[in-house]
Amino acid sequence: MRIEGFVIHLARAERRRPQVEALRGALPMPVHVIEAVDGRAMTPNEIASVYRPRLYRPRYPFALGAGEIGCFLSHRKAWREIVARDLDAGLIVEDDVAVDAERLRRLLDLVGQVAGPADFVRFPQKERGEAGPVVGRGESGSLLIEPVTPAFGTVMQIVGRDAAARLLDLTETFDRPVDVLLQMRWLHRIRILSARPLVTAEISRELGGTLVQARRHSLSATMKREIQRPLYRGTVRLLNRLTRLS
Repeated sequence: MRIEGFVIHLARAERRRPQVEALRGALPMPVHVIEAVDGRAMTPNEIASVYRPRLYRPRYPFALGAGEIGCFLSHRKAWREIVARDLDAGLIVEDDVAVDAERLRRLLDLVGQVAGPADFVRFPQKERGEAGPVVGRGESGSLLIEPVTPAFGTVMQIVGRDAAARLLDLTETFDRPVDVLLQMRWLHRIRILSARPLVTAEISRELGGTLVQARRHSLSATMKREIQRPLYRGTVRLLNRLTRLS
């Protein structure tokens, strides 16, 4: 597979620039830096042109923050580059992770044997939260599973060219975070695989903390969220169990 790397980096996050260079050195492929979209700098009209609450069912019960909107648009920029460069796939990495280069090399060999331009391969930060059949095994315990419901997080993934094109078509407008939409297998119809063992570690704390600002909620709003969250997630898991990808 012809794969190139894309590191998503927000220009104002100056403390992360050394990590961007470290990722350039760690990834075994040509690497490009994608300038992240700063959701905090977007105007209300710009946000309204892409963010449409209550677009899909089940309804996503929470409003998106500016950081989540910027994150989604940043991943869209990376998907667009994969298609424009006519790659087989792109390895997309957020700039607040460290990568085990040797483990990644073994997994890339396995991905090349199992996955194609229509697939999406996750490199999660945690092994729990995903269950599904093994679809490929490689050296030193490397494997790929096909989770029934992909876990949250988009710190690193391989996105095939056809998968990127499908996601671009689907997400000209969106109503939930990018990782939440990716859980909706019945909607996007993309085969999502998940790699083992883990090859990424989050280091955002060492780099000055997360760039997605947490919002404060009243006690009643917090209680409401604690009720809505498991109901929403349970519905997604049920719909995924009923989904059969052709």
